[in-house]
Amino acid sequence: MYSINIQFESDQSVLRTAFGDPATNAQIVKEADARLAEIKAGGGLQGGPLLRINGPISLPAAFVVGHAVFHAYGAIAVFDPKLQSYVVAISHNPDYSVGDLID
Repeated sequence: MYSINIQFESDQSVLRTAFGDPATNAQIVKEADARLAEIKAGGGLQGGPLLRINGPISLPAAFVVGHAVFHAYGAIAVFDPKLQSYVVAISHNPDYSVGDLID
């Protein structure tokens, strides 16, 4: 098992994250970076109008994810369990504004 689990669902453009084995953020960020590279090497995370991110993730690991995907996607939306919706956090796409809620 790994300290972080990352799966990409290309059909819905959803990146799912979950905690794995206990580890420090120093280890988690390395594993997150390696996993994202594997996904890209397999043809995933190649870009599009919107990427949804869903699941728990530490702040340092979230920056690793962000660095890997921000320029490939027009907008990035992160799931907010309190709102039961995705919140657009970054947008270069005129169809989405920061703060928009997406199902």
